[in-house]
Amino acid sequence: MDLPMSWLSDYVELDCTTKEFADAITLSGSKVEGVTSLGAEIKNVVTGKVLTITKHPDADKLVVTTVDVGTGEPIQIVTGASNLYEGAYVPVALHDSTLPGGVKIKKGKLRGVESNGMLCSVEELACDAHDFPEAPEHGIYIFPEPVELGLDVADVMDLKDDVVEFEITSNRPDCFSITGLAREAAATYKKELRMPEITVKEEADGNIKEMISVEIKNPELCPRYIARVVKNVKIEPSPRWMRKRLRAAGVRPINNIVDITNYVMLELGQPMHAFNIDTIAERKIIVRNAYEGEKITTLDGNERTLDPSMLVIADPTKAVAVAGVMGGENSMISEGSEGVLFESANFNGPNIRITAKKLGLRTDASSKYEKGLDPNLAKMAVDRAVQLVEMLGAGEVVKGDVDCYPNVRTTWELSYDPEWINGLLGINVTEDEMIAIFDRLGIVTDKANRKVTIPTYRPDLEAQADLAEEVARFYGYDKIVPTLASGTPTAGKRTYKQKIVGIIKKSMISAGLCEAMVYSFESPKVFDKLRIPEGDALRNTVTISNPLGEDFSIMRTTTLNGMLTSLSTNFNRRNEAAGLFEVGKVYLPKALPLVELPEEPDVLTVGAYGNMDFYDLKGMVEYLFDNLGMAGKVEYAPVKDINWMHPGRTAAVLVNGEQFGYLGEVHPAVCENYSIKTKVYVAVINIAALIENANLVTVYKALPKYPATTRDISMLVKDEVFVSQIENVIKAKAGKHLESVTLFDVYKGNQIPDGMKSVSYSLTFRAEDRTLVDEDVSGAMKKVLEALEKELEAVLRDK
Repeated sequence: MDLPMSWLSDYVELDCTTKEFADAITLSGSKVEGVTSLGAEIKNVVTGKVLTITKHPDADKLVVTTVDVGTGEPIQIVTGASNLYEGAYVPVALHDSTLPGGVKIKKGKLRGVESNGMLCSVEELACDAHDFPEAPEHGIYIFPEPVELGLDVADVMDLKDDVVEFEITSNRPDCFSITGLAREAAATYKKELRMPEITVKEEADGNIKEMISVEIKNPELCPRYIARVVKNVKIEPSPRWMRKRLRAAGVRPINNIVDITNYVMLELGQPMHAFNIDTIAERKIIVRNAYEGEKITTLDGNERTLDPSMLVIADPTKAVAVAGVMGGENSMISEGSEGVLFESANFNGPNIRITAKKLGLRTDASSKYEKGLDPNLAKMAVDRAVQLVEMLGAGEVVKGDVDCYPNVRTTWELSYDPEWINGLLGINVTEDEMIAIFDRLGIVTDKANRKVTIPTYRPDLEAQADLAEEVARFYGYDKIVPTLASGTPTAGKRTYKQKIVGIIKKSMISAGLCEAMVYSFESPKVFDKLRIPEGDALRNTVTISNPLGEDFSIMRTTTLNGMLTSLSTNFNRRNEAAGLFEVGKVYLPKALPLVELPEEPDVLTVGAYGNMDFYDLKGMVEYLFDNLGMAGKVEYAPVKDINWMHPGRTAAVLVNGEQFGYLGEVHPAVCENYSIKTKVYVAVINIAALIENANLVTVYKALPKYPATTRDISMLVKDEVFVSQIENVIKAKAGKHLESVTLFDVYKGNQIPDGMKSVSYSLTFRAEDRTLVDEDVSGAMKKVLEALEKELEAVLRDK
């Protein structure tokens, strides 16, 4: 945002240099990017009067002039300009002068004739015909009236001004205007803010309600639309003061009507547009969404293809403007336009930004609208525009306006507590001083109830902390004394969950695995690769609304795809063995379509191939359970209904009878889908169950004082009997003196009947208070053998 200091002076009276202003306004929270002095490059260029003009002796297209520059001694200048005449007052660049762009002018000879400078056109002074309409298209600029000789041309042509460039944050749309920055300056310097006095002389005949009507079909995207009409329009150049202000603010002057809309946009921050009212069919404005494939040629001459997400200003037959971005050629004002419709509207900021981005057409208007403007500003802006029309004699204003404002934005209240604000900022400002600051910002204070009413142009003020920021800005950040942080320090520590996850990662790394990190976004095609059947709950996914592509279009419901993809990458890069683990989330929607956030359980996934088998994987998992204090709690059971796992080499992992994971060999068909031509083993464990059942309390026992007694048993059992079943029977019947049960042999051979296997265990007994005798152990062993024979049909083998 460029702020010409001469324009600012209309609204607030400051007694400081531009540099001092830039420093002060920056400290009060409006960041200054830089300061530019317009006209400062023009040096030693003065006003002069052409005294004589003679032909150049050796050049048909050159003339030799003598020019009076107020020094008492005329100088000779050779020029090729054809529009000169004796007595003309012109800008003269003297010897050692500087023009915009750093161009240096020195005296010299042109075709043998001495020339002591140069006569200047407006282009050589960094202006054009829009700045000085009286300037010739080609030739030297001639002042329309006599001027004093020898004066600085930059002063005479009013080219000098200081322009301060601001970086305005998107939460302060009120500062995207001259008056908004003037309000900040007035608050900073504690000066009176003089807003423009807007009075409209409505002298044209006619009823505006009969001349134009407005219908808003999408109030969410267009909260307000105001139209006013001007008749008997005269299209001509704007006055010099307006052209100068527009140029200083970075806007090129065009003509009086266009310049008025730009002037109001800069002054008040409200973009406007002017239509030729004769081009509006049925004299009706309709604010609607564009039709699919609808086309419009905008004022820049380019045809644009629209879609229904875009908002247009239309009449019953056609679109006449892309709302908030640019008008259409079919409604532009031209010579002969007798009636002009001034539009002042408010549009949804995000929608305008999306539209401008889709069309590749970002304008000054769209850049302001996308910040989110105050709808209540629209009325002031349109009245200011027609006031300027009347002031410039550009037309006659029709009485009244058409204001479509279905949902009025009102002010809102916030409570404030001076003690809390002082405590937050570490300052000591009285309540009256705070109220004075609020008053300078246009915030109305109710001191009795300690409430403030926020004006609608300040959408950034939403809580008491925002009020505290306003106090800090105008109290002065530089006045806040640095202090050490107060409060009671606490020792940082990990949560219980973080401790468990840390143990999991350390255990897996100790087992020789490497941690993997994979994407949570996946392709819906992974379900077919994993052989997950249609209708399975895992196919119910959270779909990304703006994915990078189909391969990243859903949130994963299983971690296996990421693990198998990583293992496939290693295998196909000829790594002979690889072992990975991942601690990550899956995303399980509670219902579709989504009405609330999905569940996000944490999952441990282990995957490996190479020199290992099922029991190696089981050993890694059991090592983790031991480290978590879950030894003896976890059981395993065969499972055959997991489609992506080998039906005969997969086990469910259970605790307290509840399954919380599985481990085993991946189905060969799945391995083939991932181009892995070897056996792959995976384990998937629910971390929530580990957290719930972990026991991190370590209990130490004294070394035993009495010797242990060992008994070995060997038995024949059916193949379908698991060793865990045998161990459970032994532990249940062996009594309180049983210390350990160790499987030391499983055998199948010619001596063993078909369908049977030989299983051998070593049982260790020990008492804490005495040495066990043979009768103690024999009784326990008898109960064990009887139970094995009865419950598992085990047959004791003779030694």
